[in-house]
Amino acid sequence: MFSVRIHGRGGQGAVTAAEILSVAAFNEGRHAQAFPTFGSERTGAPVVSFCRIDDKPIRLREPITEPDALIVQDPTLLHQVNLFEGLNPEGYLLVNTSHRLTELGLEDLVGTLDGRAVAVPATELAREHLGRPLPNAALLGGFAALTGQVSLKAVTGAIRERFAGAVGEGNVRAAEAAYDYVHKVMKELADA
Repeated sequence: MFSVRIHGRGGQGAVTAAEILSVAAFNEGRHAQAFPTFGSERTGAPVVSFCRIDDKPIRLREPITEPDALIVQDPTLLHQVNLFEGLNPEGYLLVNTSHRLTELGLEDLVGTLDGRAVAVPATELAREHLGRPLPNAALLGGFAALTGQVSLKAVTGAIRERFAGAVGEGNVRAAEAAYDYVHKVMKELADA
């Protein structure tokens, strides 16, 4: 089973991201579940959502305490909450930021994850392709590139199922741009 924990703030689409990711996995013939947890239900409050992906039925229902991958939608959460607690040492980290992860004080974690920790400017990509600063779809494209757990085709298909018309297509373009961006960064890391 592959477990994903998504950290964000209310209004950034963390819950929707987990749902879209689960649909993408389901559409590829896998089993998946998605669910959120949050305290005060208001815009800007910390939100955590979860997604599990497996080739067999998933019976677990509790929050993910030992994720295989972390997606951080809001870098302001990095030093406010213990986001990395329980992260599998062989896991993946995807952070929405235009800064290098080492600039954010994450050099130890970056070294531990050895090429499986990537920063992607998802908010900027969303603004460019969608016209709104909603990073969730872009981050799912980056997740597909980083982990290979779902294909980009499955992610874009699930986005189109969730959002119709121009909003769907803008989110698809943001996901595709993030996918390409993460592939480029991973190639640079491998060549370094």
